[in-house]
Amino acid sequence: MKTISIVIHGGAGTLRKGMMTPKKETAYKTALQLALDSGYSVLKTGGTAVDAVEKAVTVLEDSYLFNAGKGSVFTADETHEMDASIMDGNSLNAGAVSLISGIKNPVSLARDVMEKSEHVFLAGVGAMEFAKKHNYKLKDDTYFYDELRHQQWLEIKDTDNFQLDHSLKKDSKFGTVGAVACDSNGNIAAATSTGGMTNKRFGRVGDSPMIGSGNYANNKTCAVSCTGSGEYFIRGVVAYDVACLIEHKGMNLVEASDEVINKRILEIGGDGGLIAVDTNGNIAMPFNTEGMYRACKSSTGKEEISIYK
Repeated sequence: MKTISIVIHGGAGTLRKGMMTPKKETAYKTALQLALDSGYSVLKTGGTAVDAVEKAVTVLEDSYLFNAGKGSVFTADETHEMDASIMDGNSLNAGAVSLISGIKNPVSLARDVMEKSEHVFLAGVGAMEFAKKHNYKLKDDTYFYDELRHQQWLEIKDTDNFQLDHSLKKDSKFGTVGAVACDSNGNIAAATSTGGMTNKRFGRVGDSPMIGSGNYANNKTCAVSCTGSGEYFIRGVVAYDVACLIEHKGMNLVEASDEVINKRILEIGGDGGLIAVDTNGNIAMPFNTEGMYRACKSSTGKEEISIYK
């Protein structure tokens, strides 16, 4: 049997030791452990990489701690606009949704776009029509309300400012979420989900739902999920860039991931991190910020849950 591996992230940014209370730190690590174990148990019982990444991401979406699903940040209009994507490295099938509201688990809707439509990317009103057609029950605004998120928004509302979730703030929540996995058949997959940036306007979309930028999977190379300054990750086509360095430059997973995060994205002014896995179950988790919520587990015995450098 091939090595099975899963890696998850809950966002990268200004995560300095001592900024969070020990209680909060424990809460984050507990949430990461739950998502990690949920995804890994899918792999251990013979489930696919796609099943595993969807499962892990839904657990993170269901936690108020992360900027995805339940914990999504507020837009300029005091609403929530969520994005998600998923990709199967075996078939290169992919699904993505953007600017959706009221959906408890955006990653599951992205998977339905991949498997139940002829399309890859649905947005806004059309994505919501698709959700209704597939019997998604919408949650009301109170489900997504979080006091800390609301305070973040109140501080900058009625201004032209917007706040990336990982910018410097005491006790802030950081948090695009994602997962990558390699299953027992050597197939890989990636999934990413986010609530975007606080006080965002004009229907802004970041890298998370964009195949090739914030999310990518190809059995020939690797599966990648990104977190960070979305505009730069889009310009750098970051997730696909990692795969390209493996395919065309002959780099291994760790070398390619480090090259993109610690050199190429920095050169254009971006910051953040990514998680990646290949068909041999190898793992990479580089970031160029002070911290990144991350965790990994492999049948080789490797297991890690970390926040800081």
